[in-house]
Amino acid sequence: MTQSWEGKSKGNKLGYSIFIGILRFAGVGPAYFLLRFVAFYYFLFSPSNKHIRNYFRKLGRKSWSLSRSVYRNYYLFGQTLIDKIVVMSGLKVPFTFEFEGEHYIEEIMAGGKGGILISAHIGNYELAGYYFKRLPVKVNIVMVDNEQQQIKEYLESVMNDRKMSIITIKDDLSHVYEISNALKNNELIAIHADRFIAGSKTVSGMFLGENALFPMGPFVLATTFKVPVSYVFCAKENAKHYHLSATTPKTYTANKQVAIPDALNDYIAELEQKVKQYPEQWFNYYNFWAS
Repeated sequence: MTQSWEGKSKGNKLGYSIFIGILRFAGVGPAYFLLRFVAFYYFLFSPSNKHIRNYFRKLGRKSWSLSRSVYRNYYLFGQTLIDKIVVMSGLKVPFTFEFEGEHYIEEIMAGGKGGILISAHIGNYELAGYYFKRLPVKVNIVMVDNEQQQIKEYLESVMNDRKMSIITIKDDLSHVYEISNALKNNELIAIHADRFIAGSKTVSGMFLGENALFPMGPFVLATTFKVPVSYVFCAKENAKHYHLSATTPKTYTANKQVAIPDALNDYIAELEQKVKQYPEQWFNYYNFWAS
């Protein structure tokens, strides 16, 4: 089996439109209630179940505890999608935030060279962008533009303009020039490093006791531009409260043969800590481990 992410989000246009309608007229609570049934459907029928179960087994889950964690994973993933729609649609935001390490972001900006924020599909990183609005900094999100077109067009039609920029990864590598220009303007680059699509370059490392493949791109960026790098996460503590965290900035100045493994090991250490702290909020629905 090819161990890579397909690059597409779950769901369909009808499902998104139903939840957006509920959010507009009834709020978050009823949307969460309906989500329980949707999550149960995925718990029963999603082909991704075997991959999620494999992940929870590595965390020591067994029997009933394992099944409960799988269901909770789908349910919490649905909550993060709903929360993202609330924020991006301009609806009244019922969420509170705390930011552990906010001063590290300020430290990066004070350096005048921009910086790179590397994250993972844990919690709700998109909501971190809502928090970043209060900071005097532009954030450029680097991502694969491979969403199902109907969903993408519908969400764009209901979302307000955001003070954030999207840099799409392209085959002609033009995104590298966009990233370079953003850093020259003392802006932030945000990118995930726990998914890759077929055909992209990877680098391997030990994650939760077994060898896994990670996309090489984020670590090449971190070691090419030689700007401060911070590992940033945004996890959900309860229904209405999010916890953001950022690590001490580090600049990888050695040659790539040394710097890339160094950055990868730092990232894996932070990622392991977060998945153990928030085990049901890692949303990677494919065969992550190389074996």
